[in-house]
Amino acid sequence: MTNQVRKEEKKLNNETKHTSVIVALLIATFLTAIEGTIVSTAMPKIVEDLGGSELYTWVISVYLLATVISTPVFGKLADLYGRKLMFTIGTIIFLIGSMLSGLSQSMEQLVLFRLIQGIGAGALTTIPFTIIGDVFEFKQRAKIQGWISSMWGIAGIAGPLVGGFIVDTISWHWIFYMNLPFGIISLILLWVSLKEKIEKKKQVIDYAGILMFAICMTSFLYALTLLKEHKQLTGSITAFLVVALIGLCLFIWIEAKGKEPMLPLSLFKNPLITVSNIAGFLLGFILVTVTFYIPLWVQGVTNLNATYSGIAMLPMSVTWPIGAIFCGKWLSNKSIAHVTLIGTLVIILSCTGFVFFQTNTPVPIMMVVTAFIGIGFGLAFTAFTVAVQSAVEWHLRGAAMGSHNLMKNLGQTIGIAVSGLLLSDQLKGPALESSLHSVFILLVILAICSFVVTSVLIRKKESELAVR
Repeated sequence: MTNQVRKEEKKLNNETKHTSVIVALLIATFLTAIEGTIVSTAMPKIVEDLGGSELYTWVISVYLLATVISTPVFGKLADLYGRKLMFTIGTIIFLIGSMLSGLSQSMEQLVLFRLIQGIGAGALTTIPFTIIGDVFEFKQRAKIQGWISSMWGIAGIAGPLVGGFIVDTISWHWIFYMNLPFGIISLILLWVSLKEKIEKKKQVIDYAGILMFAICMTSFLYALTLLKEHKQLTGSITAFLVVALIGLCLFIWIEAKGKEPMLPLSLFKNPLITVSNIAGFLLGFILVTVTFYIPLWVQGVTNLNATYSGIAMLPMSVTWPIGAIFCGKWLSNKSIAHVTLIGTLVIILSCTGFVFFQTNTPVPIMMVVTAFIGIGFGLAFTAFTVAVQSAVEWHLRGAAMGSHNLMKNLGQTIGIAVSGLLLSDQLKGPALESSLHSVFILLVILAICSFVVTSVLIRKKESELAVR
């Protein structure tokens, strides 16, 4: 009887700790999810107070750049030094950047402090997924992933509302200060609840790989930023692309030779990781394009106001976590390959629905299509994330998740630049309608590509797709 009581107490303690871990990760995810929408909402007021309108886009771009670069770096460091330590360092950097951003007295300062904040955000966007893979068994991961996904949906709805309220009633400075208490709570919960054993030995850090990766990504993303502005190749854009290509080649060479490479090339021998990363890139491209251009269609083609843009996109925020929850249920009796194929097929059908939009297409019809694509993203993104979490052992899980999040981020970054090249300079009327149809056709092609890539998993033997 005593042993039974002890077992029950141990089980209850583990469940309590797991609950605390989940809450800590949900808070961390919400902070990074809401950052983009809340800052975008406050930017007009920030520019009004600080001036420097020419740096408007850099306040957001430099944050994204830093996040893209630091994401795989934190993933690898979490494998070397443990999730808890690197999560703590990343959160502290993020909170320092938040506090300094709130104290900014000029746009130059804000850009610099947002860079710091973005570096910390790289940890908050990668390590939570790594921890989920460590703490929870395969069948539980998708369910937890569904809760994590719901944070993005909630943030998408709450960000503009909270941002507008804070700016109107208090001050824009507080959109950054509000991160402090939530970040501290997340840290405390994780330190109390997460136990991990790290082998104490001298670790080798891939400084050369990190430096070359930073040079490569900075050059490439800056070239994309210039491409969005000029909408054609120029001498300077070409030069940055050449630097990025040379940097990429050197980075691959360094990683192939390194003792503890930041991004182990051996990861890409695993079909689950390779397919998930390629599909993640394609779906990231689709996601950012839908997020930006459906609201533009509503306002520029249908001639409705911004409120209707939000209404048209609202279903996607609601159905995404629903799709993630269904993913969790289906993974218990279906393979990852089958669930991802269902998700990508739903995305293909939804993108095809966008192609058939007309000037007089009513908002409720748009809501139906965005609801379906939300389900598709919930199924596909969740299944691919679980696939990467489950494809490797503990010592490679951080690097694997870092590579996956990097590919999704690159897909979104490249997506907004490439789709912008197809967009008409006329943001109203028939010209805009025609160019957006071209963008939607491109999305159908990319969705089909993601389906084809994913179908590779069907042809693999179960032994090649072993999950942990």
